[in-house]
Amino acid sequence: MKLDVIKLDGGKAGSVDLDEALFGLEPRVDILHRVVRWQRNNAQAGTHKVKTRSEVSYSTKKIYRQKGTGGARHGARSAPIFRGGGVYKGPTPRSHGHELPKKVRALGLKHALSAKAKAGELVVIDAAISDGKTGVLAKMVANLGWKRALIIDGAAVNENFAQAARNIEGLDILPTMGANVFDILKRDTLVITKAGLEALEARLK
Repeated sequence: MKLDVIKLDGGKAGSVDLDEALFGLEPRVDILHRVVRWQRNNAQAGTHKVKTRSEVSYSTKKIYRQKGTGGARHGARSAPIFRGGGVYKGPTPRSHGHELPKKVRALGLKHALSAKAKAGELVVIDAAISDGKTGVLAKMVANLGWKRALIIDGAAVNENFAQAARNIEGLDILPTMGANVFDILKRDTLVITKAGLEALEARLK
């Protein structure tokens, strides 16, 4: 699969051959769903907590006598049946993460790249280099028509480019090792540098 390479100013910079094993697959929704769910579950804080009967601030004095009231028997106002009492079997801090085989994770990334290529939302640029000026880069991005774009660079991101892109709404940049299914799928345009392509091929071989 051939794709034209462009520069940030819109000029042409030749073409590149895309690896069919990475960009030519038929996207499978089930694999993408599994990987995104794994990512989001691992990112969930899991710090939700409620107070149980033993933790609420109430006296433990028996609220009324055992017999003769005509009501149910109760020992303390902290019982879950009362307003302000403890919560029965409520959430406690825990990890929501679960395991996912490395091969499935790698396959998910391949299918995400293939999905973008098939939808025509993949752009390859020569390099992501800037002088650090946000205004200049913002004009280039607007001229290219990128509204919600993710740029994947090589092993390291150019510091000046990252600084210029920081305040541009809808533009994110990641090194190759940071490339992930969730971030790729939630952006309208996936932009990969030539260095990023080489690094992705080396990572996913």
